Amino acid sequence: MSENELTSGDFTEQNEPFTLFAAWLREAEATEPNDPNAVALATVDKDGLPNVRMVLLKGFDSQGFVFYTNFESQKGQEILSQKKAAMCFHWKSLRRQVRLRGLVDVVSDREADEYYKTRARGSRIGAWASKQSRPLEGRFALEKAVAEYTARYALGDIPRPPYWSGFRIRPLSIEFWHDRPFRLHDRVEFRREVPEGAWEKVRMYP
Repeated sequence: MSENELTSGDFTEQNEPFTLFAAWLREAEATEPNDPNAVALATVDKDGLPNVRMVLLKGFDSQGFVFYTNFESQKGQEILSQKKAAMCFHWKSLRRQVRLRGLVDVVSDREADEYYKTRARGSRIGAWASKQSRPLEGRFALEKAVAEYTARYALGDIPRPPYWSGFRIRPLSIEFWHDRPFRLHDRVEFRREVPEGAWEKVRMYP
């Protein structure tokens, strides 16, 4: 069976989560009107309190799920401190959800540089101008910073800020959920003890 043929009716028979996720994401890209790669990212602060916010998935493979951010932001600091995180995708048009959690690594400088170069010029300027997650005295201060960096990098390449890079979540569990009538949903969880380990598949009560 090809990845394109993985439908809601047969996903519980699959034994490998990344192939299944790829198929579901492709279907979401065809049906979701905005940002099918949007995902809720959960982290934990130094006091053990959770934080959650939406980010954009920028890549995934058998090694894990990648997104990019300012490492001096709240989520950046929490991940660097705890080295663990969780994600939840919800595709309303498909009535599907994927949850995952695991350990976190920083992507290589080469990987971060390659992705950074694909961003719009304004977004690269914004990475320099925004002191993400810190107090802003007014919109004018942000606009002034954007103008200053726009002038600084008016010509040529815009380098990647040293504090801006990517994280890769290496999942220890990935759960697939699909809506079914009368709340009798399909749920399948893939689990492993370590990121390099073999997957165990468990069907869950809804």
